[in-house]
Amino acid sequence: MVTFKVNGKQQSVDISSDTPLLWVLREQLQLVGSKFGCGAGLCGACTVLIDGQPQRACITPVGDVQGKTVVTIEGIPASHPLKQAWLADEVSQCGYCQPGQIMSAVALLKKKPKPSDADIDSAMSGNLCRCGTYGRIRRAIHTASAKGGKKS
Repeated sequence: MVTFKVNGKQQSVDISSDTPLLWVLREQLQLVGSKFGCGAGLCGACTVLIDGQPQRACITPVGDVQGKTVVTIEGIPASHPLKQAWLADEVSQCGYCQPGQIMSAVALLKKKPKPSDADIDSAMSGNLCRCGTYGRIRRAIHTASAKGGKKS
């Protein structure tokens, strides 16, 4: 049995501790916002926050989150400045990578409320967007930053 908090709610799952967290979130807890992309932790589509740090859920064994706090895209309110900026700046094209992008951006703004372009590029470098919306992503992070984007 693995017990951890997800989006503010205590969860216990009876599953092998080496099962990837992504599958537990999607299959056991029905939190399907985090996406399966590469399965090797390289694309960032499955990014969640574990104790506030962005982590790839596809390569994180669920046993590693025992007693920890996990936040998925579903745990970020629609009123969050990043989600608002994502819409206002029309970031999404296909949208597949966007949950992971937003989760990495949430972690960035918690750490650096007023990031530079270099800070954004560095923090977001592990999140791939096959549609190439990187300029819009950067703009939305700046937009959210100007509106107090570290709120969650």
